[in-house]
Amino acid sequence: MTGIKQQLGPLINGLVNNEFYIPAASLQFAGTREFLEEYQKRAPGLGIDPLGFTYPPYAYAAGQILAKAVSETRSFDDAKLADYIRNNAIDTVIGSMSFGADGEWKTPRIIYAQFQNVRGNDIGQFKDMSRQIVVWPHELKTGSLIYPYAQAAPAK
Repeated sequence: MTGIKQQLGPLINGLVNNEFYIPAASLQFAGTREFLEEYQKRAPGLGIDPLGFTYPPYAYAAGQILAKAVSETRSFDDAKLADYIRNNAIDTVIGSMSFGADGEWKTPRIIYAQFQNVRGNDIGQFKDMSRQIVVWPHELKTGSLIYPYAQAAPAK
């Protein structure tokens, strides 16, 4: 996803995109910064997304959830692990996660962010969360939606 954002540059201004994770101030939890710093050190040599904001934090959190369940149940039994995960909130690098009886998140964590004031194609600007504004959900909001779209048109 980072490569597409970088290629589009200012053409992305005004676009509202659903994101799984971006490191906005409202989405910083214990270990988030350290995880992303380590990921970004390793990414160039592996030829993967250089920022790792979209999926890697969720993959790491999944490992944290499983590790916590194994540690607490002292078991590898799927039924015991699933029961523990469904009945306990677990702190992760993307915040506290809890799941219902159906295995889905009790509180969905998909966010919507609008790109604002993107200039040029420098990848560094996508580390600046003043250019990716969380507009929903309300409890994670970091700024206001610019609308109509024409008001958020690409910067010159």
